[in-house]
This record gives sequence, C-alpha cells and structure tokens, in this order.
Amino acid sequence: MYLPDEIPDARVLVTVKTYPLPSSKYAELVCTAGLLEGEKWIRIYPVSASLLRDDRRLPKYSWVRMNLRRKTRDFRPESYSPVQGIDEPMVVESQLGPADAWAARRRYVEREVFESMSDVISLAHRRPPVSLATVRPREIIDLVIEPTEPDWRDEWLDQTKQGSMFAVDGSGRLQQRRLVRKLPYKFSYRFITEGDSLPRTMQIEDWEIGALYWNCLRSANGDAETAKRLVRRKYLDEMRDKCDLLFFVGTTMAHHWAPNPFVVIGVFYPPRTSQLRLLELD
Repeated sequence: MYLPDEIPDARVLVTVKTYPLPSSKYAELVCTAGLLEGEKWIRIYPVSASLLRDDRRLPKYSWVRMNLRRKTRDFRPESYSPVQGIDEPMVVESQLGPADAWAARRRYVEREVFESMSDVISLAHRRPPVSLATVRPREIIDLVIEPTEPDWRDEWLDQTKQGSMFAVDGSGRLQQRRLVRKLPYKFSYRFITEGDSLPRTMQIEDWEIGALYWNCLRSANGDAETAKRLVRRKYLDEMRDKCDLLFFVGTTMAHHWAPNPFVVIGVFYPPRTSQLRLLELD
C-alpha cells in the first residue's frame, strides 16, 4: 500500500494548485498536491477554490495540516479527500521562504526527479500506478498558446447552478458565489526529455499561469495579444533561459490509461546557480 487509508493530522508541503473547474456539488473545486512529510506525493481533492484567491490561506510551498482519507472511488494511490470535505480545517503552519526559499524548496522537490517522461508513463500504466511525479525537461522548445472556448460549457454551468452556488455571508444573508473566469486560451509546453526522439506537447493546468494571464491582461488594458506575449516571456524566455526548470506532472482519473495521461500541473523554477549568485551580489 502506498499510504494508509486514513491519515489524521497529515502534514503536507503544498507544491501544486491547479486551475479550478465548476462542480455540480460545489461552486468550483481545485486539486492540490504536495509532499506528505516532505517525502511522498499526495493528491488532495476536493479543496475550495476560494483558497486560491487568498494566498494567505493556502500559499504554495507552505506546510499545512489536515485530516485525510483515501478516495475509494479513485484507483490512483496518491488520491485523498479531506475528511470533512471542503470544510475540513486546514492549518497553515509555515512557508518555505522568503530568505532561503529556493534552497529550502529544492531539498524536498528534488528528492525524486525523473529525467524521462517515458519512464513516468511506464510507471503510470503499472499496478499500483503512479499518477504524480517530478520531471526534468532536457530542452524546452516552445510555449504553445491556443484559443479555446471563452466560457464554461453550458452543462457545467447548469449543474453548478443546481448545486451550492450560494453562501452565507457574515450577516447571515445569501450571496451568490462568483465563478472563477474561464481561460480563453490553452497553454502547453513543447519539450523533450531524455530518450525522446520527438517533442512532447503537454497542457499546463497550473493555477499560476492562469492567474498570470489575467494579471497581464489587466496590465495590458485588455489587449489579449500583449497579455499572451507577457505570459510567453515569463514561461518561455525567463524560465527556459534563467531557471533550473522542473515540471510537476499528474494524471486525471478519466484519462489515466491513455498513451500519455499526464499534464503539467505545476512548474518549479528556481534560478540557476549562476543567476542566484548574481542576485546575491546585487
């Protein structure tokens, strides 16, 4: 067994927060993942998307404590749910940073790094399967930005409206929850890893790239082309040229047995050692 069925007072280093999706039961939900006791990968779902909007409540690379139970309907051994659902108390103990943030994070993140996506996919297709991993790309070729539906699907919105679209505010009044905006673009990395003969294209489902796009769109006064250029500059030019880039990759339950079931659920981008020395000299 990968981990026990019940993990009371689990201590997790949060490394992943994905872009939220509408839910029929709740307004919107997000998948988080991290390292249990800083060692083994664990997926935590569902978590309220409201935690994304306020980084003080759930900052990345923070240590959190909560009670977890294995998701019995999910065959992936890393998948757990909060015992009390999205209302489970989550205690943020501390955060790795900012003084030695990257060095502290690397001590945990780099404990198991795969150089080959083929190796990770092979492990995903075994039993018990692997559905979360850290991968080092050998070469980043491009950041692919493709238009997609600008709005959530009607059936998703209809299901959400039938669910818990209302919350009680501090005065006891019902207020309609505001869904997170649907990204009008799909962002993907095109890259190769060790042993690859052809480049791979994998979608990025990280919360950070979505939040970055909206921030760039705001700073560009609504000009989508400028916003996309700014995202490309950050996720391609800066990260590729100045960072020791790693990908956090994960599968979805529905597509786990596909030829390549993984998407990029997070990007780890510590400055390269030479860049870090330059920053220390400034």
